[in-house]
Amino acid sequence: MKLTKTLLTSALLATSIFSFQSTAWADTPEQQFKQGLESAKKGDYQTAFKLWLPLAEQGNANTQFNLGNMYYEGKGVKQDYAEAVKWYRKAAEQGKANAQFNLGNMYYEGKGVKQDYAEAVKWYRKAAEQGNANAQFYLGVNYYKGQGVKRNLSEAKEWFRKACINGRITESCENFYNLSK
Repeated sequence: MKLTKTLLTSALLATSIFSFQSTAWADTPEQQFKQGLESAKKGDYQTAFKLWLPLAEQGNANTQFNLGNMYYEGKGVKQDYAEAVKWYRKAAEQGKANAQFNLGNMYYEGKGVKQDYAEAVKWYRKAAEQGNANAQFYLGVNYYKGQGVKRNLSEAKEWFRKACINGRITESCENFYNLSK
Protein backbone atom coordinates (compact mmCIF):
# COMPACT_ATOMS: atom_id res chain seq x y z
CA MET A 1 0.00 0.00 0.00
CA LYS A 2 2.81 2.36 0.95
CA LEU A 3 4.67 1.54 -2.30
CA THR A 4 1.51 2.24 -4.36
CA LYS A 5 1.05 5.57 -2.61
CA THR A 6 4.71 6.48 -3.25
CA LEU A 7 4.43 5.51 -6.92
CA LEU A 8 1.21 7.49 -7.30
CA THR A 9 2.77 10.56 -5.65
CA SER A 10 5.85 10.24 -7.89
CA ALA A 11 3.68 9.93 -10.99
CA LEU A 12 1.66 13.02 -10.04
CA LEU A 13 4.85 14.98 -9.36
CA ALA A 14 6.35 13.93 -12.71
CA THR A 15 3.15 14.86 -14.52
CA SER A 16 3.03 18.30 -12.92
CA ILE A 17 6.70 18.93 -13.74
CA PHE A 18 6.12 17.82 -17.33
CA SER A 19 3.09 20.11 -17.68
CA PHE A 20 5.03 23.04 -16.30
CA GLN A 21 7.94 22.40 -18.66
CA SER A 22 5.62 22.13 -21.66
CA THR A 23 4.56 25.72 -21.01
CA ALA A 24 8.26 26.71 -21.25
CA TRP A 25 8.17 29.97 -19.35
CA ALA A 26 10.51 32.53 -20.81
CA ASP A 27 13.35 34.47 -19.25
CA THR A 28 12.26 37.92 -20.45
CA PRO A 29 8.88 39.56 -21.05
CA GLU A 30 9.70 39.80 -24.77
CA GLN A 31 10.35 36.05 -24.95
CA GLN A 32 7.20 35.39 -22.96
CA PHE A 33 5.17 37.52 -25.35
CA LYS A 34 6.66 35.72 -28.37
CA GLN A 35 6.00 32.30 -26.84
CA GLY A 36 2.40 33.33 -26.27
CA LEU A 37 2.17 34.47 -29.87
CA GLU A 38 3.59 31.16 -31.12
CA SER A 39 1.11 29.26 -28.94
CA ALA A 40 -1.80 31.33 -30.25
CA LYS A 41 -0.71 30.75 -33.85
CA LYS A 42 -0.76 27.00 -33.16
CA GLY A 43 -4.26 27.31 -31.70
CA ASP A 44 -3.04 26.69 -28.13
CA TYR A 45 -4.87 29.66 -26.65
CA GLN A 46 -4.80 28.34 -23.09
CA THR A 47 -0.99 28.41 -23.06
CA ALA A 48 -1.01 31.83 -24.72
CA PHE A 49 -3.37 33.05 -21.99
CA LYS A 50 -1.10 31.68 -19.22
CA LEU A 51 1.89 33.42 -20.77
CA TRP A 52 0.16 36.71 -21.50
CA LEU A 53 -1.95 37.28 -18.38
CA PRO A 54 1.00 38.22 -16.11
CA LEU A 55 2.34 40.58 -18.78
CA ALA A 56 -1.08 42.18 -19.26
CA GLU A 57 -1.50 42.64 -15.51
CA GLN A 58 1.90 44.38 -15.46
CA GLY A 59 0.62 46.86 -18.06
CA ASN A 60 1.88 45.48 -21.38
CA ALA A 61 -0.45 47.04 -23.97
CA ASN A 62 0.17 44.38 -26.64
CA THR A 63 -0.82 41.54 -24.34
CA GLN A 64 -3.78 43.53 -23.02
CA PHE A 65 -4.97 43.94 -26.60
CA ASN A 66 -4.46 40.22 -27.30
CA LEU A 67 -6.38 39.24 -24.17
CA GLY A 68 -9.18 41.53 -25.31
CA ASN A 69 -9.27 39.64 -28.61
CA MET A 70 -9.29 36.29 -26.82
CA TYR A 71 -12.25 37.30 -24.66
CA TYR A 72 -14.05 38.82 -27.63
CA GLU A 73 -13.67 35.67 -29.71
CA GLY A 74 -13.85 33.15 -26.87
CA LYS A 75 -10.49 31.60 -27.71
CA GLY A 76 -8.87 29.88 -24.72
CA VAL A 77 -11.36 31.59 -22.42
CA LYS A 78 -15.11 31.83 -22.16
CA GLN A 79 -16.40 34.54 -24.50
CA ASP A 80 -17.01 37.63 -22.40
CA TYR A 81 -17.54 41.02 -24.05
CA ALA A 82 -17.29 42.93 -20.76
CA GLU A 83 -13.89 41.35 -20.11
CA ALA A 84 -12.85 42.15 -23.69
CA VAL A 85 -13.81 45.79 -23.09
CA LYS A 86 -11.74 45.82 -19.88
CA TRP A 87 -8.58 44.68 -21.68
CA TYR A 88 -9.17 46.79 -24.80
CA ARG A 89 -9.62 49.86 -22.58
CA LYS A 90 -6.34 49.22 -20.74
CA ALA A 91 -4.45 48.98 -24.03
CA ALA A 92 -6.39 51.85 -25.63
CA GLU A 93 -5.59 54.19 -22.75
CA GLN A 94 -1.92 53.50 -23.43
CA GLY A 95 -2.40 54.65 -27.03
CA LYS A 96 -2.63 51.29 -28.84
CA ALA A 97 -4.55 52.21 -32.00
CA ASN A 98 -5.97 48.73 -32.70
CA ALA A 99 -7.31 48.58 -29.15
CA GLN A 100 -8.82 52.06 -29.54
CA PHE A 101 -10.53 50.93 -32.74
CA ASN A 102 -11.83 47.72 -31.13
CA LEU A 103 -13.05 49.63 -28.08
CA GLY A 104 -14.85 52.01 -30.44
CA ASN A 105 -16.51 49.01 -32.06
CA MET A 106 -17.64 47.71 -28.67
CA TYR A 107 -19.36 51.02 -27.95
CA TYR A 108 -20.77 51.25 -31.48
CA GLU A 109 -22.27 47.75 -31.27
CA GLY A 110 -23.13 47.83 -27.56
CA LYS A 111 -21.11 44.71 -26.77
CA GLY A 112 -19.96 44.52 -23.15
CA VAL A 113 -21.01 48.14 -22.65
CA LYS A 114 -24.11 50.21 -23.24
CA GLN A 115 -24.28 51.31 -26.88
CA ASP A 116 -22.91 54.84 -27.11
CA TYR A 117 -22.12 56.34 -30.52
CA ALA A 118 -20.42 59.41 -29.02
CA GLU A 119 -18.04 57.18 -27.04
CA ALA A 120 -17.44 55.09 -30.19
CA VAL A 121 -16.53 58.26 -32.09
CA LYS A 122 -14.13 59.28 -29.30
CA TRP A 123 -12.18 56.01 -29.61
CA TYR A 124 -12.40 55.87 -33.41
CA ARG A 125 -10.96 59.38 -33.56
CA LYS A 126 -8.01 58.46 -31.32
CA ALA A 127 -7.17 55.49 -33.55
CA ALA A 128 -7.90 57.39 -36.77
CA GLU A 129 -5.53 60.17 -35.80
CA GLN A 130 -2.79 57.53 -35.53
CA GLY A 131 -3.49 56.43 -39.11
CA ASN A 132 -5.67 53.38 -38.43
CA ALA A 133 -7.52 53.02 -41.75
CA ASN A 134 -10.42 51.04 -40.27
CA ALA A 135 -10.99 53.70 -37.61
CA GLN A 136 -10.81 56.41 -40.28
CA PHE A 137 -13.44 54.58 -42.29
CA TYR A 138 -15.80 54.11 -39.32
CA LEU A 139 -15.30 57.70 -38.24
CA GLY A 140 -16.36 58.65 -41.77
CA VAL A 141 -19.42 56.43 -41.40
CA ASN A 142 -20.35 58.15 -38.13
CA TYR A 143 -20.07 61.59 -39.73
CA TYR A 144 -22.00 60.39 -42.77
CA LYS A 145 -24.85 58.98 -40.65
CA GLY A 146 -24.69 61.59 -37.89
CA GLN A 147 -24.15 58.95 -35.18
CA GLY A 148 -22.40 60.31 -32.10
CA VAL A 149 -21.55 63.50 -34.00
CA LYS A 150 -23.47 66.04 -36.00
CA ARG A 151 -23.93 64.85 -39.59
CA ASN A 152 -21.19 66.40 -41.70
CA LEU A 153 -20.64 65.14 -45.24
CA SER A 154 -17.42 67.07 -45.80
CA GLU A 155 -15.95 65.60 -42.59
CA ALA A 156 -17.16 62.12 -43.65
CA LYS A 157 -15.57 62.60 -47.06
CA GLU A 158 -12.25 63.63 -45.47
CA TRP A 159 -12.14 60.56 -43.23
CA PHE A 160 -13.07 58.27 -46.13
CA ARG A 161 -10.26 59.88 -48.16
CA LYS A 162 -7.75 59.22 -45.38
CA ALA A 163 -8.93 55.63 -45.09
CA CYS A 164 -8.35 55.17 -48.84
CA ILE A 165 -4.84 56.57 -48.58
CA ASN A 166 -4.02 54.36 -45.60
CA GLY A 167 -5.06 51.13 -47.23
CA ARG A 168 -8.78 50.54 -46.70
CA ILE A 169 -9.28 50.27 -50.41
CA THR A 170 -12.64 48.84 -51.35
CA GLU A 171 -15.60 50.02 -49.33
CA SER A 172 -14.20 53.30 -48.00
CA CYS A 173 -12.96 54.42 -51.40
CA GLU A 174 -16.28 53.61 -53.01
CA ASN A 175 -18.03 55.70 -50.35
CA PHE A 176 -15.51 58.50 -50.77
CA TYR A 177 -15.99 58.61 -54.52
CA ASN A 178 -19.77 58.44 -54.17
CA LEU A 179 -19.70 61.43 -51.82
CA SER A 180 -17.47 63.32 -54.26
CA LYS A 181 -20.05 63.20 -57.07
